[in-house]
Amino acid sequence: MPPTITDDRYDSADGTRLIDEMAADLGARYGFTRADDPEPLDADDFALFLIARDPDGEALGCGALRFQGDGTAEVKRMFVVPNARGTGVSTAILRALEERAREQGIKSLVLTTGPGQPEAIRFYHREGYQPVEAFGPLKAYPGAVFLGRDLV
Repeated sequence: MPPTITDDRYDSADGTRLIDEMAADLGARYGFTRADDPEPLDADDFALFLIARDPDGEALGCGALRFQGDGTAEVKRMFVVPNARGTGVSTAILRALEERAREQGIKSLVLTTGPGQPEAIRFYHREGYQPVEAFGPLKAYPGAVFLGRDLV
């Protein structure tokens, strides 16, 4: 059964828990702490924050959009808890983000990931995301991977 995708707040209890788990996961992969984050963000930075839930309402993953003002939005804070990976949760979140972006007139999505997340790179490539020009605070970050996809 596919997860239910709901609008939520980045700073809700479930949002905070998922973001804390994401930060711990990234820290383990890249060897840094949240204090080292080159782009600290809060609830006001996102036009949209979604949470995927199982039939019992348990939060399984999240994703956000940050509108760029030029017909582009950036996918941010995509994360799925380890025990839900490989079950279609990430696909459901990404498809919901894409649909909501289209509804807002967004023409393309961009995102940043890295070599410590090879499964994310494979996932985004499978979903039609291709390399794009580096952007934002991470553009000079060694190893950052910048991907994007037109929605039209």
